[in-house]
Amino acid sequence: MVLMVLVLVLSAGEGRAVPFYEGKTVTIIVGFGPGGGYDRLARLLAKYLTRHIPGHPRIIVQNMPGASTILAANYLFNIAKPDGLTIGSIERGLPLAQLLKAPGIKFDLRKFAWISSMAIEATVLGIRSDLPYKNFAEIKAAKSPLMLGITGPADQAAQFATLLKEFTGVNLKMISYPSNADIVLALERKEIDGFGGSYTSLKPYIERGLLRPIVRARLTEPGIETLPIDEDLTESEIGRTLMAIRSAPCRIGRPYVAPPGTSPENLKVLRQAFFNVTRDGALQEEAKKMGMPISYTSSSECLKVINYVLDQPPEIVQIIGKYLKF
Repeated sequence: MVLMVLVLVLSAGEGRAVPFYEGKTVTIIVGFGPGGGYDRLARLLAKYLTRHIPGHPRIIVQNMPGASTILAANYLFNIAKPDGLTIGSIERGLPLAQLLKAPGIKFDLRKFAWISSMAIEATVLGIRSDLPYKNFAEIKAAKSPLMLGITGPADQAAQFATLLKEFTGVNLKMISYPSNADIVLALERKEIDGFGGSYTSLKPYIERGLLRPIVRARLTEPGIETLPIDEDLTESEIGRTLMAIRSAPCRIGRPYVAPPGTSPENLKVLRQAFFNVTRDGALQEEAKKMGMPISYTSSSECLKVINYVLDQPPEIVQIIGKYLKF
């Protein structure tokens, strides 16, 4: 009888094994301040991810802005515990920053525990819809420079515009502003003629009639398929090569990583949760209302992009370093 009771107790214990994440808190570190695309997506994911993690942990978002997410990436790589309870949302442009040995980098993207990316971000240049230019050819023929708002030389839109200017001959002048909100305000005041960025970010202003999309990079999304592609607008072979390299990280538009050394078991749970949440109908519906389409890219596909960028030969690195700055 005692043996039977012991067996029943042990069996019940095995059947009620507590999941690792039960009662715990997962923190998503976002390398930008509140309100931007990376932050809004992280907060949306935090709302639904807990449904798809065994144990249903509490999930919070912590902003750690600085240096195009280099600060956050350094924290995740060197300080955060690899216990499966801290993950990070980092900038898709960091592969280029590492390639060009940007100041302050203390991480190796290849060594992060990659989880996935949750979006593909096509790069688009838009101009004020009240301007007389209807297409890229008319902008190129214009005598006056087109004034573009940027947030700094490391801005993806600034790099896109820099290569356009250099290799197509279009007359562009870039003006730096503290934030994207300041750029939009400057556009509404007609202080600038346009700005670039991910199509997700520009779409609300396009739909409002404030912006007209003019040209895009290689990747596309529904609504911009017919726009001319930067690589097709230059006769320079090196120009096309550099544009392709700059565009590559857009395939991992909203990447998520965990610190190096995160256990395979916890990483497997996180990867599965991120995959499953993209199939969550409630999340998809809310993301649609927010104008933030969700597009899953696996960790292995993310690393293919990372390796493509970081494996560029020294001669290409030297050339691209002349144009792209961090």
